Amino acid sequence: QVQLVESGGGLVQAGGSLRLSCAASGRTFSSDAMGWFRQPPGKEREFVGAIRVSSGTTTYADSVKGRFTISRDNAKNTVYLQMNSLKPEDTAVYYCAASTYYTGRFSSRYDYWGQGTQVTVSS
Repeated sequence: QVQLVESGGGLVQAGGSLRLSCAASGRTFSSDAMGWFRQPPGKEREFVGAIRVSSGTTTYADSVKGRFTISRDNAKNTVYLQMNSLKPEDTAVYYCAASTYYTGRFSSRYDYWGQGTQVTVSS
């Protein structure tokens, strides 16, 4: 089992920045991929991006490319989502997820999920 805990959400004005953290514990060695997803109000969960923990290789959704950056600190078993130039449409509950290897956009391929953290961007 892998436990994931997100933190860092909050209220920010449009154009501002936030950094989310996802701390992993448990059998973290079994998960080489960490993804970030978000669920806007009244909408389905969508892929934000992912990182391969061993190599640091990242992939992003087109909607956040150039504004969001995923990084990791392997010593702390923590993955970060740096969000810059935030827009009101970025408002959502943000989730991190872990998988053995998959870094794609299909949420069903991730095995473990955090509880989510709310990000609200005001206009």
